[in-house]
Amino acid sequence: MREDDTVVTILWHATPFRGDKFEDAWRPVAALALDYGASFWALFRSKDDPLDFTQVAIFDSKLEWERYWYSEEVSEARAEASGYFEVPVLPIWHRVVATGEVAPAEAEAET
Repeated sequence: MREDDTVVTILWHATPFRGDKFEDAWRPVAALALDYGASFWALFRSKDDPLDFTQVAIFDSKLEWERYWYSEEVSEARAEASGYFEVPVLPIWHRVVATGEVAPAEAEAET
């Protein structure tokens, strides 16, 4: 993830007793984002409320996102999983302002 990347998130709330089913059903669908031009995807599940999920993807354009979201396979997957989550499901767009990470100590390993 880099500064100025466009990140789309979707907050999902699974229906009671359907969190595991939603996770199993949606994990491969979230991964399909790469087939539609995303450079990154993730699906998070809250530890505090296991019915809450956050889907994250980085797309260069909103058009690429729409090709993913409205594709036949993703539309069908949403229909098949419709009893596992509450609606509405709305994408939220973000611009990355800053990021950071701890880099592995490769230089120490070489000496």
